Amino acid sequence: MTAVQPPESTACTPADGVRRVLLAVHTGRADIIDLARTSAERLQKAGLVVRLLDDEAADLGIEGAEVVPFGPEAADGAEVVIVMGGDGTFLRAAELARATDAALTGVNLGKVGFLAETEPETVEETLSAIEQCEYSVEERLTLQVDVFDADGVWTGGTWALNEASVEKVERSRVLDVVIAIDGRPLTSFGCDGVLAATPTGSTAYAFSAGGPVVWPDVEALLLVPTNAHALFARPLVTSPESVLTVGVPADGTRARVSADGRRTVEIPLGGRVDVRRSDRPVRIARVQPRSFGDRLVAKFGLPVRGFRGGRGHAGPGQELPRARNVLLRDDTADARPRDEVPGAQA
Repeated sequence: MTAVQPPESTACTPADGVRRVLLAVHTGRADIIDLARTSAERLQKAGLVVRLLDDEAADLGIEGAEVVPFGPEAADGAEVVIVMGGDGTFLRAAELARATDAALTGVNLGKVGFLAETEPETVEETLSAIEQCEYSVEERLTLQVDVFDADGVWTGGTWALNEASVEKVERSRVLDVVIAIDGRPLTSFGCDGVLAATPTGSTAYAFSAGGPVVWPDVEALLLVPTNAHALFARPLVTSPESVLTVGVPADGTRARVSADGRRTVEIPLGGRVDVRRSDRPVRIARVQPRSFGDRLVAKFGLPVRGFRGGRGHAGPGQELPRARNVLLRDDTADARPRDEVPGAQA
């Protein structure tokens, strides 16, 4: 991941002198539509042009907005793509932003929203940062996925921000795969599938399959088997310059590769999938100073006060004073040693 500041000459002062923001909105909920409308009104008052996707414009009903078709040119000329929804909406918008220099920033209105930068209660701060061009940009590694037939002929390809999932088509069958790294065979096993993921996607499908959490500023590729019938089927972390290859058998077991759960490519019998780092990243606009560790704590509700802090009690009807958070140096917590807290147990 590369972090850069938006250059004043290109990001905040475009060639035609008009700053544009594309809104990508989950229009299935009334509260999200209301938030999109009030946000658009504020941006327009600040002198920015608001752009909408044609399949969302009618539901949003924002006067004075540009309307463009969904496609590679939707974000052309836009400075930022503001996503209002969950991770699914964010991944949809990433298809638009990746084709241009636009940066993505998301308002989490879904269940987890790990890709989103902002929660609903801090939307005003996000809009202010965009209006004043006070944000940084991170370039997130993406994957290039290429599919070849049994003769090595290229048959299709796609890309992914989170992960590319090689998976069986028929649920009743076991998918036998051969794994190779940089052209050298490594192992083979039967499984439900294999994930090739980015650090950004390490907290998504790969996390659910038992893969490691990787900080987004680590440049690496991940390979995570799903439900493998093997002793050596552990998640792998490789160089960002590696090529991850998953070969499938020619025995009639049908397989496909799914990119971010949005784009699929069929894998010919006896074919293979090569996954490597793409030369085109996705740009993420950061307006909050929170670290990735803080996001993990917030999204997963991780305990940071230590397991001893919740043990013991001060007697019936009394709560034990909460333990000091040694990581955050929380001066508001009770800083006394436990042996000095009445009723506390070691």
